[in-house]
Amino acid sequence: MITFIVSIALLIVGYFTYGKYVEKVFGVKERQTPAYSNGDGVDYLPMGEKRNALIQLLNIAGVGPIFGPILGALYGPVAFLWIVLGAIFAGAVHDYLTGMISIRNRGAHLPELAGKFLGKVMKHVVNGFAILLLILVGTVFVTAPADLLHNMTSSWLSLPIILGAIFVYYLLATLLPIDKIIGRFYPIFGALLLISAIGIGVSLIVTGAPIPELSFTNMHPDNAPIFPLLFLTISCGALSGFHATQTPIISRTTQKEKSGRRIFYGMMIAEGIIAMIWAAAGMSLFNGSNGLNEVLAAGGPAAVVSEVSIMMLGAVGGTLAVLGVIILPITSGDTAFRSARMIIADYLNISQKKVASRLWIAVPLFAISFVLTRIDFTLLWRYFSWANQSTAVIALWVGAMYLFLSRKNYWIAAIPATFMTMATFTYILNAPIGFSMPLQVAYIVAGIITVAIVTLFFVAARRSIGKNIPLEEELTAA
Repeated sequence: MITFIVSIALLIVGYFTYGKYVEKVFGVKERQTPAYSNGDGVDYLPMGEKRNALIQLLNIAGVGPIFGPILGALYGPVAFLWIVLGAIFAGAVHDYLTGMISIRNRGAHLPELAGKFLGKVMKHVVNGFAILLLILVGTVFVTAPADLLHNMTSSWLSLPIILGAIFVYYLLATLLPIDKIIGRFYPIFGALLLISAIGIGVSLIVTGAPIPELSFTNMHPDNAPIFPLLFLTISCGALSGFHATQTPIISRTTQKEKSGRRIFYGMMIAEGIIAMIWAAAGMSLFNGSNGLNEVLAAGGPAAVVSEVSIMMLGAVGGTLAVLGVIILPITSGDTAFRSARMIIADYLNISQKKVASRLWIAVPLFAISFVLTRIDFTLLWRYFSWANQSTAVIALWVGAMYLFLSRKNYWIAAIPATFMTMATFTYILNAPIGFSMPLQVAYIVAGIITVAIVTLFFVAARRSIGKNIPLEEELTAA
Protein backbone atom coordinates (compact mmCIF):
# COMPACT_ATOMS: atom_id res chain seq x y z
CA MET A 1 0.00 0.00 0.00
CA ILE A 2 2.85 2.41 0.83
CA THR A 3 4.38 1.94 -2.64
CA PHE A 4 1.02 2.71 -4.25
CA ILE A 5 0.42 5.91 -2.25
CA VAL A 6 4.01 7.13 -2.70
CA SER A 7 3.78 6.45 -6.44
CA ILE A 8 0.64 8.56 -6.77
CA ALA A 9 2.32 11.34 -4.78
CA LEU A 10 5.44 11.19 -6.98
CA LEU A 11 3.34 11.57 -10.13
CA ILE A 12 1.69 14.70 -8.72
CA VAL A 13 5.01 16.13 -7.53
CA GLY A 14 6.49 15.32 -10.94
CA TYR A 15 3.94 17.57 -12.62
CA PHE A 16 4.85 20.56 -10.45
CA THR A 17 8.62 20.00 -10.58
CA TYR A 18 9.87 18.21 -13.68
CA GLY A 19 6.90 19.43 -15.68
CA LYS A 20 7.83 23.00 -14.81
CA TYR A 21 11.45 22.31 -15.76
CA VAL A 22 10.45 20.90 -19.16
CA GLU A 23 8.28 23.97 -19.74
CA LYS A 24 11.24 26.21 -18.85
CA VAL A 25 13.54 24.30 -21.22
CA PHE A 26 11.08 24.64 -24.08
CA GLY A 27 10.35 28.29 -23.38
CA VAL A 28 6.73 29.40 -23.79
CA LYS A 29 5.97 32.63 -25.61
CA GLU A 30 3.13 35.13 -25.79
CA ARG A 31 2.32 34.51 -29.43
CA GLN A 32 -0.68 33.82 -31.64
CA THR A 33 -1.63 30.13 -31.78
CA PRO A 34 -2.95 28.15 -34.78
CA ALA A 35 -6.45 28.28 -33.27
CA TYR A 36 -6.50 31.93 -34.35
CA SER A 37 -3.99 32.15 -37.21
CA ASN A 38 -5.42 29.15 -39.09
CA GLY A 39 -9.03 29.29 -37.88
CA ASP A 40 -11.40 27.37 -40.18
CA GLY A 41 -14.32 26.61 -37.84
CA VAL A 42 -13.78 22.85 -38.25
CA ASP A 43 -10.42 21.74 -36.84
CA TYR A 44 -8.89 25.12 -36.00
CA LEU A 45 -10.87 27.07 -33.43
CA PRO A 46 -10.09 28.37 -29.90
CA MET A 47 -11.45 26.56 -26.84
CA GLY A 48 -10.84 27.13 -23.12
CA GLU A 49 -7.97 25.56 -21.16
CA LYS A 50 -10.11 23.35 -18.89
CA ARG A 51 -12.15 22.14 -21.84
CA ASN A 52 -9.04 21.37 -23.85
CA ALA A 53 -7.45 19.55 -20.92
CA LEU A 54 -10.39 17.19 -20.44
CA ILE A 55 -10.66 16.59 -24.18
CA GLN A 56 -6.92 15.85 -24.32
CA LEU A 57 -7.26 13.36 -21.45
CA LEU A 58 -10.03 11.50 -23.24
CA ASN A 59 -8.20 11.69 -26.58
CA ILE A 60 -5.07 10.01 -25.20
CA ALA A 61 -6.66 7.63 -22.70
CA GLY A 62 -8.67 4.94 -24.49
CA VAL A 63 -8.49 1.55 -22.80
CA GLY A 64 -4.70 1.92 -22.71
CA PRO A 65 -4.30 3.14 -19.09
CA ILE A 66 -6.71 0.40 -17.98
CA PHE A 67 -6.15 -2.70 -20.13
CA GLY A 68 -2.38 -2.17 -20.42
CA PRO A 69 -1.73 -1.80 -16.65
CA ILE A 70 -4.03 -4.77 -15.92
CA LEU A 71 -1.90 -6.91 -18.24
CA GLY A 72 1.25 -5.29 -16.83
CA ALA A 73 0.13 -6.17 -13.29
CA LEU A 74 1.08 -9.78 -14.10
CA TYR A 75 4.73 -8.72 -13.74
CA GLY A 76 4.17 -7.51 -10.18
CA PRO A 77 5.05 -4.20 -8.46
CA VAL A 78 7.90 -3.49 -10.90
CA ALA A 79 5.09 -2.20 -13.11
CA PHE A 80 4.59 0.68 -10.66
CA LEU A 81 8.15 1.82 -11.28
CA TRP A 82 7.66 1.99 -15.05
CA ILE A 83 4.37 3.89 -14.73
CA VAL A 84 5.90 6.54 -12.43
CA LEU A 85 9.24 7.01 -14.19
CA GLY A 86 7.74 6.51 -17.63
CA ALA A 87 4.94 9.05 -17.13
CA ILE A 88 7.15 11.76 -15.61
CA PHE A 89 10.33 11.46 -17.67
CA ALA A 90 9.11 9.96 -20.95
CA GLY A 91 5.35 10.07 -21.58
CA ALA A 92 4.61 13.58 -20.31
CA VAL A 93 7.76 14.96 -21.99
CA HIS A 94 6.69 13.23 -25.22
CA ASP A 95 3.18 14.70 -25.04
CA TYR A 96 4.33 18.19 -24.09
CA LEU A 97 6.96 18.44 -26.82
CA THR A 98 4.74 17.08 -29.60
CA GLY A 99 1.92 19.39 -28.56
CA MET A 100 4.04 22.50 -28.23
CA ILE A 101 6.14 21.92 -31.36
CA SER A 102 2.87 21.40 -33.23
CA ILE A 103 1.57 24.73 -31.91
CA ARG A 104 4.74 26.39 -33.19
CA ASN A 105 4.18 24.83 -36.63
CA ARG A 106 0.54 25.58 -37.57
CA GLY A 107 -0.83 22.60 -35.64
CA ALA A 108 1.19 20.19 -37.79
CA HIS A 109 0.87 16.44 -37.22
CA LEU A 110 3.77 14.10 -36.54
CA PRO A 111 4.52 13.15 -40.21
CA GLU A 112 5.02 16.80 -41.17
CA LEU A 113 7.13 17.45 -38.06
CA ALA A 114 9.23 14.33 -38.73
CA GLY A 115 9.77 15.48 -42.31
CA LYS A 116 10.86 18.91 -41.16
CA PHE A 117 13.22 17.86 -38.37
CA LEU A 118 14.34 14.33 -39.35
CA GLY A 119 14.37 14.59 -43.16
CA LYS A 120 11.90 14.46 -46.04
CA VAL A 121 12.04 10.67 -46.32
CA MET A 122 10.83 10.39 -42.72
CA LYS A 123 7.72 12.40 -43.61
CA HIS A 124 6.54 9.66 -45.97
CA VAL A 125 7.60 6.83 -43.63
CA VAL A 126 5.93 8.36 -40.59
CA ASN A 127 2.83 9.29 -42.57
CA GLY A 128 2.20 5.66 -43.48
CA PHE A 129 3.17 4.50 -40.00
CA ALA A 130 0.89 7.01 -38.26
CA ILE A 131 -2.12 6.15 -40.42
CA LEU A 132 -1.55 2.43 -39.80
CA LEU A 133 -1.33 3.08 -36.06
CA LEU A 134 -4.47 5.20 -36.02
CA ILE A 135 -6.49 2.62 -37.95
CA LEU A 136 -5.28 -0.07 -35.52
CA VAL A 137 -6.16 2.16 -32.56
CA GLY A 138 -9.57 2.97 -33.99
CA THR A 139 -10.27 -0.72 -34.58
CA VAL A 140 -9.09 -1.76 -31.12
CA PHE A 141 -11.26 1.00 -29.65
CA VAL A 142 -14.28 -0.28 -31.55
CA THR A 143 -13.98 -3.92 -30.49
CA ALA A 144 -13.10 -3.29 -26.82
CA PRO A 145 -16.13 -1.12 -25.89
CA ALA A 146 -18.40 -3.25 -28.09
CA ASP A 147 -17.41 -6.34 -26.10
CA LEU A 148 -18.01 -4.53 -22.80
CA LEU A 149 -21.44 -3.31 -23.91
CA HIS A 150 -22.28 -6.79 -25.20
CA ASN A 151 -21.44 -8.23 -21.76
CA MET A 152 -23.33 -5.49 -19.87
CA THR A 153 -26.53 -6.07 -21.84
CA SER A 154 -26.35 -9.82 -21.12
CA SER A 155 -25.90 -10.36 -24.86
CA TRP A 156 -29.48 -9.33 -25.71
CA LEU A 157 -28.05 -6.62 -27.95
CA SER A 158 -26.13 -8.31 -30.76
CA LEU A 159 -22.46 -7.51 -31.25
CA PRO A 160 -22.86 -6.48 -34.94
CA ILE A 161 -25.52 -3.90 -33.98
CA ILE A 162 -23.25 -2.45 -31.27
CA LEU A 163 -20.31 -2.32 -33.68
CA GLY A 164 -22.47 -0.60 -36.29
CA ALA A 165 -23.69 2.01 -33.81
CA ILE A 166 -20.14 2.82 -32.70
CA PHE A 167 -19.00 3.16 -36.32
CA VAL A 168 -21.87 5.57 -37.07
CA TYR A 169 -20.89 7.70 -34.07
CA TYR A 170 -17.23 7.63 -35.13
CA LEU A 171 -18.16 8.83 -38.62
CA LEU A 172 -20.11 11.80 -37.21
CA ALA A 173 -17.36 12.72 -34.74
CA THR A 174 -14.77 12.50 -37.53
CA LEU A 175 -16.69 14.72 -39.95
CA LEU A 176 -18.35 17.40 -37.78
CA PRO A 177 -16.53 20.51 -36.47
CA ILE A 178 -14.63 19.70 -33.27
CA ASP A 179 -16.85 21.84 -31.04
CA LYS A 180 -20.09 20.10 -32.09
CA ILE A 181 -19.62 16.68 -30.47
CA ILE A 182 -16.09 16.38 -29.09
CA GLY A 183 -15.95 19.86 -27.58
CA ARG A 184 -19.46 19.61 -26.15
CA PHE A 185 -19.56 16.17 -24.55
CA TYR A 186 -15.95 15.28 -23.77
CA PRO A 187 -15.65 17.47 -20.66
CA ILE A 188 -18.61 15.58 -19.16
CA PHE A 189 -17.12 12.21 -20.12
CA GLY A 190 -13.77 13.32 -18.73
CA ALA A 191 -15.35 14.05 -15.37
CA LEU A 192 -16.97 10.59 -15.37
CA LEU A 193 -13.62 8.97 -16.14
CA LEU A 194 -11.84 10.78 -13.31
CA ILE A 195 -14.63 10.15 -10.78
CA SER A 196 -14.74 6.40 -11.53
CA ALA A 197 -10.94 6.04 -11.34
CA ILE A 198 -10.72 8.05 -8.12
CA GLY A 199 -13.59 6.01 -6.66
CA ILE A 200 -11.76 2.74 -7.26
CA GLY A 201 -8.47 4.21 -5.99
CA VAL A 202 -10.05 5.45 -2.76
CA SER A 203 -11.83 2.11 -2.29
CA LEU A 204 -8.51 0.26 -2.60
CA ILE A 205 -7.07 2.39 0.21
CA VAL A 206 -10.16 2.39 2.47
CA THR A 207 -10.68 -1.37 2.23
CA GLY A 208 -6.98 -2.01 2.81
CA ALA A 209 -6.50 -3.95 -0.40
CA PRO A 210 -3.30 -6.03 -0.24
CA ILE A 211 -1.43 -3.94 -2.81
CA PRO A 212 2.12 -5.37 -2.90
CA GLU A 213 5.16 -3.24 -2.11
CA LEU A 214 7.91 -2.49 -4.59
CA SER A 215 9.84 -5.53 -5.77
CA PHE A 216 12.01 -6.15 -8.81
CA THR A 217 11.03 -9.82 -8.91
CA ASN A 218 9.37 -10.92 -12.13
CA MET A 219 6.02 -12.38 -11.04
CA HIS A 220 4.65 -13.11 -14.50
CA PRO A 221 3.07 -16.62 -14.50
CA ASP A 222 4.71 -17.42 -17.85
CA ASN A 223 8.01 -15.80 -16.81
CA ALA A 224 7.73 -13.38 -19.76
CA PRO A 225 10.79 -11.07 -19.73
CA ILE A 226 10.29 -7.67 -18.12
CA PHE A 227 12.47 -6.10 -20.79
CA PRO A 228 11.17 -5.40 -23.34
CA LEU A 229 7.64 -6.73 -22.81
CA LEU A 230 6.58 -4.61 -19.82
CA PHE A 231 7.50 -1.42 -21.69
CA LEU A 232 5.23 -2.33 -24.58
CA THR A 233 2.44 -3.85 -22.49
CA ILE A 234 2.02 -0.67 -20.42
CA SER A 235 2.10 2.13 -22.96
CA CYS A 236 -0.78 4.51 -22.23
CA GLY A 237 -0.18 5.49 -18.62
CA ALA A 238 3.60 5.60 -19.08
CA LEU A 239 4.53 6.42 -22.70
CA SER A 240 2.42 6.10 -25.83
CA GLY A 241 3.06 7.13 -29.41
CA PHE A 242 -0.68 7.31 -29.98
CA HIS A 243 -0.59 10.54 -27.99
CA ALA A 244 1.66 12.10 -30.65
CA THR A 245 -1.20 11.65 -33.11
CA GLN A 246 -3.71 13.22 -30.73
CA THR A 247 -1.92 16.28 -29.34
CA PRO A 248 -2.10 18.17 -32.69
CA ILE A 249 -5.89 17.99 -32.47
CA ILE A 250 -5.71 20.11 -29.32
CA SER A 251 -2.74 22.17 -30.50
CA ARG A 252 -5.20 23.53 -33.07
CA THR A 253 -7.67 24.62 -30.37
CA THR A 254 -5.25 25.89 -27.67
CA GLN A 255 -5.57 29.60 -26.96
CA LYS A 256 -2.19 30.26 -25.29
CA GLU A 257 1.17 28.48 -25.17
CA LYS A 258 1.29 28.74 -21.38
CA SER A 259 -1.70 26.36 -21.23
CA GLY A 260 0.51 23.61 -22.70
CA ARG A 261 1.90 22.25 -19.41
CA ARG A 262 -1.56 21.69 -17.97
CA ILE A 263 -3.04 20.31 -21.18
CA PHE A 264 -0.21 18.12 -22.51
CA TYR A 265 2.12 17.33 -19.59
CA GLY A 266 -0.60 17.41 -16.94
CA MET A 267 -3.08 15.13 -18.65
CA MET A 268 -0.35 12.52 -19.21
CA ILE A 269 0.30 12.60 -15.46
CA ALA A 270 -3.44 12.18 -14.87
CA GLU A 271 -3.39 9.17 -17.16
CA GLY A 272 -0.44 7.79 -15.19
CA ILE A 273 -2.50 8.02 -11.99
CA ILE A 274 -5.35 6.14 -13.67
CA ALA A 275 -2.87 3.48 -14.78
CA MET A 276 -1.50 3.17 -11.21
CA ILE A 277 -5.01 2.58 -9.84
CA TRP A 278 -5.84 -0.18 -12.32
CA ALA A 279 -2.43 -1.85 -11.98
CA ALA A 280 -2.87 -1.86 -8.19
CA ALA A 281 -6.36 -3.33 -8.51
CA GLY A 282 -5.06 -6.06 -10.80
CA MET A 283 -2.26 -6.96 -8.40
CA SER A 284 -4.30 -6.97 -5.21
CA LEU A 285 -7.81 -8.27 -5.87
CA PHE A 286 -7.24 -11.66 -7.52
CA ASN A 287 -4.86 -13.43 -5.14
CA GLY A 288 -1.71 -12.61 -7.05
CA SER A 289 -0.53 -12.95 -10.64
CA ASN A 290 -1.83 -16.50 -11.06
CA GLY A 291 -5.36 -15.52 -10.03
CA LEU A 292 -5.28 -12.48 -12.29
CA ASN A 293 -4.00 -14.63 -15.14
CA GLU A 294 -6.95 -16.99 -14.72
CA VAL A 295 -9.47 -14.14 -14.98
CA LEU A 296 -7.65 -12.77 -18.03
CA ALA A 297 -7.65 -16.18 -19.66
CA ALA A 298 -11.38 -16.54 -19.06
CA GLY A 299 -12.58 -13.10 -20.15
CA GLY A 300 -9.65 -10.82 -20.95
CA PRO A 301 -9.06 -7.35 -19.44
CA ALA A 302 -12.76 -6.48 -19.87
CA ALA A 303 -13.67 -9.18 -17.34
CA VAL A 304 -11.15 -7.77 -14.87
CA VAL A 305 -12.62 -4.30 -15.28
CA SER A 306 -16.13 -5.57 -14.59
CA GLU A 307 -15.11 -7.58 -11.52
CA VAL A 308 -12.98 -4.80 -10.02
CA SER A 309 -15.69 -2.19 -10.56
CA ILE A 310 -18.45 -4.23 -8.92
CA MET A 311 -16.12 -5.42 -6.13
CA MET A 312 -14.94 -1.91 -5.22
CA LEU A 313 -18.00 0.26 -5.94
CA GLY A 314 -21.00 -2.05 -5.68
CA ALA A 315 -23.63 -2.78 -8.31
CA VAL A 316 -24.66 0.80 -9.11
CA GLY A 317 -21.26 2.45 -8.74
CA GLY A 318 -19.61 -0.46 -10.52
CA THR A 319 -21.97 -0.16 -13.46
CA LEU A 320 -21.19 3.56 -13.73
CA ALA A 321 -17.47 2.77 -13.59
CA VAL A 322 -17.83 0.22 -16.39
CA LEU A 323 -19.75 2.81 -18.41
CA GLY A 324 -16.82 5.14 -17.87
CA VAL A 325 -14.44 2.48 -19.17
CA ILE A 326 -16.71 1.98 -22.19
CA ILE A 327 -16.73 5.71 -22.91
CA LEU A 328 -12.95 5.87 -22.59
CA PRO A 329 -12.02 3.91 -25.73
CA ILE A 330 -14.91 5.35 -27.73
CA THR A 331 -13.65 8.87 -27.03
CA SER A 332 -10.19 7.89 -28.27
CA GLY A 333 -11.39 5.84 -31.20
CA ASP A 334 -13.30 8.73 -32.73
CA THR A 335 -10.32 11.09 -32.42
CA ALA A 336 -8.07 8.38 -33.87
CA PHE A 337 -10.10 8.41 -37.07
CA ARG A 338 -10.37 12.21 -36.95
CA SER A 339 -6.60 12.46 -36.62
CA ALA A 340 -6.08 10.03 -39.52
CA ARG A 341 -8.39 12.15 -41.65
CA MET A 342 -6.45 15.30 -40.74
CA ILE A 343 -3.05 13.69 -41.43
CA ILE A 344 -4.13 12.50 -44.88
CA ALA A 345 -5.63 15.92 -45.65
CA ASP A 346 -2.40 17.66 -44.61
CA TYR A 347 -0.28 15.20 -46.60
CA LEU A 348 -2.35 15.71 -49.76
CA ASN A 349 -2.91 19.42 -49.03
CA ILE A 350 -6.71 19.13 -49.14
CA SER A 351 -8.81 21.80 -47.44
CA GLN A 352 -11.25 20.36 -44.89
CA LYS A 353 -13.82 23.16 -44.89
CA LYS A 354 -16.21 21.18 -47.13
CA VAL A 355 -17.95 18.07 -45.76
CA ALA A 356 -17.41 16.22 -49.04
CA SER A 357 -13.64 16.66 -48.74
CA ARG A 358 -13.75 15.13 -45.26
CA LEU A 359 -16.12 12.35 -46.30
CA TRP A 360 -14.10 10.81 -49.14
CA ILE A 361 -11.05 10.60 -46.88
CA ALA A 362 -12.93 9.17 -43.89
CA VAL A 363 -15.07 6.46 -45.55
CA PRO A 364 -12.14 4.29 -46.80
CA LEU A 365 -10.59 4.46 -43.30
CA PHE A 366 -13.75 3.03 -41.76
CA ALA A 367 -13.99 0.33 -44.43
CA ILE A 368 -10.46 -0.86 -43.63
CA SER A 369 -11.17 -0.75 -39.91
CA PHE A 370 -14.34 -2.83 -40.30
CA VAL A 371 -12.35 -5.55 -42.06
CA LEU A 372 -9.79 -5.49 -39.21
CA THR A 373 -12.53 -6.11 -36.63
CA ARG A 374 -12.69 -9.67 -37.95
CA ILE A 375 -9.09 -10.29 -36.79
CA ASP A 376 -8.32 -11.78 -33.37
CA PHE A 377 -8.16 -8.96 -30.79
CA THR A 378 -5.07 -10.35 -29.03
CA LEU A 379 -3.07 -10.43 -32.27
CA LEU A 380 -4.26 -6.95 -33.19
CA TRP A 381 -3.21 -5.63 -29.76
CA ARG A 382 0.31 -7.05 -30.16
CA TYR A 383 0.82 -5.21 -33.44
CA PHE A 384 -0.73 -2.10 -31.95
CA SER A 385 1.66 -2.20 -28.98
CA TRP A 386 4.74 -2.33 -31.20
CA ALA A 387 3.47 0.28 -33.68
CA ASN A 388 2.44 2.49 -30.78
CA GLN A 389 5.80 2.52 -29.04
CA SER A 390 7.69 2.83 -32.34
CA THR A 391 5.68 5.98 -33.00
CA ALA A 392 6.63 7.25 -29.53
CA VAL A 393 10.29 6.71 -30.40
CA ILE A 394 9.95 8.78 -33.58
CA ALA A 395 8.13 11.57 -31.72
CA LEU A 396 10.78 11.69 -29.01
CA TRP A 397 13.57 11.94 -31.60
CA VAL A 398 11.64 14.78 -33.27
CA GLY A 399 11.46 16.54 -29.88
CA ALA A 400 15.16 15.93 -29.27
CA MET A 401 16.06 17.38 -32.68
CA TYR A 402 13.90 20.46 -32.12
CA LEU A 403 15.61 21.13 -28.78
CA PHE A 404 19.07 20.41 -30.23
CA LEU A 405 18.52 22.93 -33.01
CA SER A 406 17.13 25.37 -30.43
CA ARG A 407 20.38 24.86 -28.46
CA LYS A 408 18.42 23.69 -25.44
CA ASN A 409 18.62 20.59 -23.23
CA TYR A 410 17.73 17.93 -25.79
CA TRP A 411 18.64 15.10 -23.38
CA ILE A 412 15.18 15.31 -21.78
CA ALA A 413 13.88 13.74 -25.00
CA ALA A 414 16.99 11.93 -26.27
CA ILE A 415 17.43 9.71 -23.18
CA PRO A 416 13.89 8.23 -23.20
CA ALA A 417 14.11 8.03 -27.02
CA THR A 418 17.27 5.93 -26.78
CA PHE A 419 15.79 3.63 -24.13
CA MET A 420 12.60 3.01 -26.08
CA THR A 421 14.50 2.55 -29.34
CA MET A 422 16.27 -0.36 -27.67
CA ALA A 423 12.99 -1.71 -26.26
CA THR A 424 11.01 -1.60 -29.51
CA PHE A 425 13.75 -3.17 -31.62
CA THR A 426 14.35 -5.89 -29.03
CA TYR A 427 10.65 -6.69 -29.06
CA ILE A 428 10.17 -6.93 -32.82
CA LEU A 429 13.39 -8.93 -33.25
CA ASN A 430 12.37 -11.44 -30.56
CA ALA A 431 8.57 -11.58 -30.94
CA PRO A 432 6.77 -14.31 -32.92
CA ILE A 433 4.98 -11.52 -34.83
CA GLY A 434 8.44 -10.20 -35.76
CA PHE A 435 11.70 -12.02 -36.48
CA SER A 436 11.55 -14.69 -33.72
CA MET A 437 15.21 -14.27 -32.75
CA PRO A 438 16.40 -15.77 -29.43
CA LEU A 439 16.12 -13.09 -26.74
CA GLN A 440 19.87 -12.80 -26.10
CA VAL A 441 20.53 -12.36 -29.82
CA ALA A 442 17.74 -9.79 -30.02
CA TYR A 443 19.39 -7.80 -27.21
CA ILE A 444 22.68 -7.67 -29.10
CA VAL A 445 21.20 -6.79 -32.50
CA ALA A 446 18.86 -4.20 -30.97
CA GLY A 447 21.81 -2.68 -29.11
CA ILE A 448 23.77 -2.31 -32.35
CA ILE A 449 20.78 -0.76 -34.12
CA THR A 450 20.21 1.64 -31.22
CA VAL A 451 23.83 2.81 -31.25
CA ALA A 452 23.58 3.33 -35.02
CA ILE A 453 20.38 5.38 -34.69
CA VAL A 454 21.81 7.54 -31.91
CA THR A 455 24.92 8.14 -34.04
CA LEU A 456 22.79 9.07 -37.04
CA PHE A 457 20.81 11.48 -34.87
CA PHE A 458 23.90 13.43 -33.86
CA VAL A 459 25.31 13.41 -37.39
CA ALA A 460 21.99 14.71 -38.77
CA ALA A 461 21.66 17.24 -35.95
CA ARG A 462 25.06 18.77 -36.61
CA ARG A 463 24.37 18.94 -40.34
CA SER A 464 20.99 20.56 -39.73
CA ILE A 465 22.51 23.42 -37.74
CA GLY A 466 24.05 24.81 -40.91
CA LYS A 467 20.79 24.54 -42.84
CA ASN A 468 19.00 27.14 -40.70
CA ILE A 469 15.80 25.09 -40.49
CA PRO A 470 12.98 27.38 -39.28
CA LEU A 471 11.88 26.01 -35.92
CA GLU A 472 8.50 27.68 -35.98
CA GLU A 473 6.13 29.52 -38.24
CA GLU A 474 6.49 33.28 -38.04
CA LEU A 475 3.41 34.70 -36.39
CA THR A 476 2.44 37.98 -34.84
CA ALA A 477 2.53 38.39 -31.06
CA ALA A 478 -0.61 37.39 -29.17
